[in-house]
Amino acid sequence: MIIIQNGQLVSPEGLTRADLALDGGRIAAIEPHIEPGEGDTVHDAAGCYVFPGFIDGHTHLDMESGSLVTADDFTTGTRAAVCGGTTTIVDFATQDKGGTLNDALDTWHKKADGKCSCNYAFHMAITDWNDQVKAELPEMFRRGVTSFKAYMAYDALKVNDAELLEILQSLKPFGGILGVHCENGLLVNELQARQKELGHFGPDAHPVSRPAEVEAEAVNRLCYLGKLAGTPVHVVHLSTELGLEEVRAARKKGVKVYAETCPQYLTMDESRYKAPGFEGAKYVMSPPLRTPADVQALRKAVAAGEIDTIATDHCSYNFKGQKDLGIEDFTKIPNGGPGIEHRPMVVYTSMVQSGELAVTDFCRLLAENPAKLFGMYPRKGVLAVGSDADVTVWDPEAKTVITAARQQQNVDYTPYEGFAVTGMPKAVFVGGVLAAEYGQPTGLLAGTYVKR
Repeated sequence: MIIIQNGQLVSPEGLTRADLALDGGRIAAIEPHIEPGEGDTVHDAAGCYVFPGFIDGHTHLDMESGSLVTADDFTTGTRAAVCGGTTTIVDFATQDKGGTLNDALDTWHKKADGKCSCNYAFHMAITDWNDQVKAELPEMFRRGVTSFKAYMAYDALKVNDAELLEILQSLKPFGGILGVHCENGLLVNELQARQKELGHFGPDAHPVSRPAEVEAEAVNRLCYLGKLAGTPVHVVHLSTELGLEEVRAARKKGVKVYAETCPQYLTMDESRYKAPGFEGAKYVMSPPLRTPADVQALRKAVAAGEIDTIATDHCSYNFKGQKDLGIEDFTKIPNGGPGIEHRPMVVYTSMVQSGELAVTDFCRLLAENPAKLFGMYPRKGVLAVGSDADVTVWDPEAKTVITAARQQQNVDYTPYEGFAVTGMPKAVFVGGVLAAEYGQPTGLLAGTYVKR
């Protein structure tokens, strides 16, 4: 057995000083003191918090976009994730136009199986809705996929409102959840064209072409569709105060709306697009970074419990050789940024260390809530006897500085370059296997598929 001693166990309800015993991939015991026996391995967690392993519910690994493939695949991406304290990711298997959901899921299993340092599950992104695809839904649930995604933007991915409504209605009998990328795609296309007509081709045209209203209108529309369907809806990567206001309004009308945001929208603003030269391309992601007022509104919403989960939307492209393909046209800059490794440290330093967020709420946002939302609880997301032995031992006093030179992410930059961190994972266990210590991988591929 592995015994984690002297730590403070964290749950959304509070802190408990206790020892944990891990055995057979499960938490075998939780006691005030567990005496090690012969052959047991002891990890001292004195002065540390002991969390259920963190869950990142929004990643894009080994993803093709046109002729490009993301810089991180499942080998490098999950290694980076576990080094940051994340023990489970939920990636997006994406249906090809004209393809089937089963083929998409098979493809993503081939990308991931046998390559992962942390556990992995899949959402299914539906890009081509029809009767044949609808007939596949029962098989998706049999194969452990309980969450789905739809896009309201990107011509190659988006579905229309009638299709969105039918998808929501079709998932209702199964209890599935649909996450939606909320941007008005037609407006984005028009506003991008207008920027180019004005001669604006640099990265600073990106946020102008995707203003807050484009997000808020789509959030509003999704929430009304959820009301029509009588189902919950999940707004992913919420980035604006206007969008937040639409979530609040829908909740007042009785619509069950889950909201996710990301560390980049809590720590950085649109001034990054004004960086010298082409540096602003590093922050070209959709939705874009927003105003300082949006950042503060989202931080307050996180602290107030209005945001359900914090994920990364990790979608890494190298600055040289990938991002710079759009050096003469901002619409050709691959959209996305890296963050799978640094999410827990950035949020902890930025919000827990600052006193804005309790450590118990940090646990709720990064572990319990995503486990519940995505059909993994109580197997994951909680420290309880019988739950999976996914455990993050967190040293709140450890200090480091985030740099691309030292990261595990397989990408040539990080948007958090120079960010001074207080608090990082001392030891990370995946299924009872020590997968990382103080940001360094042990090299063990401990991840397994999470059939939900």
